[in-house]
Amino acid sequence: MTSLLSTNPPLARPSLPGLVGNTPLLHVSEPLCPPGTGFWAKLEGFNPGGIKDRPALHMVERARARGDLRPGGRIIESTSGTLGLGLALAGMVHGHPVTLVTDPGLEPSMARLLTAHGARVDIVTEPHPTGGWQQARRDRVRALLAEHPGAWCPDQYHNPDNVAAYTPLALELASGLGHIDVLVCSVGTGGHSAGLSGVLRSLYPALRVVGVDTVGSTIFGQPARPRLMRGLGSSIFPRNVAYDRFDEVHWVAPAEAVWTCRRLAASHYATGGWSVGAVALTAGWLARTSGPGTRIVAVFPDGPQRYLETIYDDRYCAEHGLLDAPPAAAPEVIGRPDEKEVTRWTRCTTVVDPLSLRAGTESAPKGGAAR
Repeated sequence: MTSLLSTNPPLARPSLPGLVGNTPLLHVSEPLCPPGTGFWAKLEGFNPGGIKDRPALHMVERARARGDLRPGGRIIESTSGTLGLGLALAGMVHGHPVTLVTDPGLEPSMARLLTAHGARVDIVTEPHPTGGWQQARRDRVRALLAEHPGAWCPDQYHNPDNVAAYTPLALELASGLGHIDVLVCSVGTGGHSAGLSGVLRSLYPALRVVGVDTVGSTIFGQPARPRLMRGLGSSIFPRNVAYDRFDEVHWVAPAEAVWTCRRLAASHYATGGWSVGAVALTAGWLARTSGPGTRIVAVFPDGPQRYLETIYDDRYCAEHGLLDAPPAAAPEVIGRPDEKEVTRWTRCTTVVDPLSLRAGTESAPKGGAAR
């Protein structure tokens, strides 16, 4: 049995920005965890474009206030999709043309939707030799900025306004739940995990923060590999990632995320994309293994609509070997992020900034003993 908690104000919202925020909370239990246990899911897919509507609007508003983005100036940014929707919304609200640089992995339906919302979609054709598609997109953004005088790039990977944008979301969680013991977030640019953990830990000092990444991502010290999952993970090192706030990190493989997304859809009528599957798998295990009464909240960044041709397409999943078997009952455990290359759901309670390791000045590990 599920329960839905909404913190929505009255439904009349006279402006486009008013459509963003105050998303519902859903209690998730069986079949991801036994009866009587579960976790709360913040359904950010109820925003018009997903969770990144929040930072897109905030980054644009702050840039306009500082004079970095002039009236009518073009917004140019790299995206795997969701931030693109948010920037299309922000451009519409504030009167800015928007160019979004992406790669061939973007779903055709998402490219059509971005275009329908008035954005120009620019697709890079070759990955960067070491930084992959992500670095290739960023290089293209720099080239386009040089071609368009007065254009502005939000630089979501390093922009502190990306982090600050999530203060309202943190307050929604605190208001809706009253107390939180564990926060579970996917990690891509690092924005929402940093923004939420900073505010919520000031309210709940004992809060445990669990980051969720994809196999093949470099964020937490694994080697960069081609990645099927979009929306989480990175082949660069975003400086918005607040490594010192994480108590542990989990890496999840695509087939494990697909299984979880589909189980959520069939049991809770609420699901989403790769990040949602990875976060829900991790949160379900935490609910099964934590003490009675532990209040866990997981952030679901989007809904399922853009994934109908991937996660929810049997043919696509079969072609990519994503329907082979359900995930293991528990993650594999490693002692350090660089102990070995992970290929399945894996957990590590030592979290460090990989760049500090490369520089030979390792920061103090963050994390507790494995449970």
